[in-house]
Amino acid sequence: MRFGFDIDDTLINLREYAFQLYNEKLNKNVELTQFKALKTLEIHELFDMSKEEGGKMWNSLAEEIYYSSCPAFEGAVETLQELASEGHDIFYITARKSEHGERTKQWMIEKGFPVKDDHFYCGMKDHEKIETIKKLELDYYFDDKPAVLETLVGIPTKVYAIDNSYNREMTIPRLMNWSELKQIFSK
Repeated sequence: MRFGFDIDDTLINLREYAFQLYNEKLNKNVELTQFKALKTLEIHELFDMSKEEGGKMWNSLAEEIYYSSCPAFEGAVETLQELASEGHDIFYITARKSEHGERTKQWMIEKGFPVKDDHFYCGMKDHEKIETIKKLELDYYFDDKPAVLETLVGIPTKVYAIDNSYNREMTIPRLMNWSELKQIFSK
C-alpha cells in the first residue's frame, strides 16, 4: 500500500513543543490545558500576541522549533518503521517551506523515520498538497490541518485527521493515536 503523511502535528508534536518554548522564552506559565483547548492552529493568542507578533516569534524560534528536540508522537516512528519493513511505500508531504526540505529530511532520518529521497515532498501551499496526493495515487493520507483536509474530500485516497483540538469539529475519520493505524487498514 501507499501511505502519505504530513509531518508537523501529524507525526511530530510541533505545536506543543513550540508552546513550551514560548512559555520558556517569554517567561510565562500558560497552562497546558489552555493549549489543549485551543481551537486555532496558531498559538500566539495564548501569549497575548497579535498575529504579526506571533509570526515574528515563530520565525525567531524556527531553528529551535524545527531542528532541536521536538518529539514524535508516541508510536509514530515505530508504526512507520513497521509499515516500511512490510514493504509499504511511505511518502512525506509537508507544507514546510522548501528551504527547510533537506534539513527536515535529515532531521526525520535522525529521529528514526524511514525516509527515501524520492518519497519526500516539501514546500507546497496547503491547497497544492491535493495534486501531489492524487499524482502519487496514495491509498491513505494523514494530516492535521483543516484547510488541507477540506481540500481532500471526495478523492479516492482514504483521508484521516490526526486528532487535535483545532480539527475536532470536522466530520472526517480520525486517528487518535498511532497504535490504531494497523486496525484501520486491516478492515
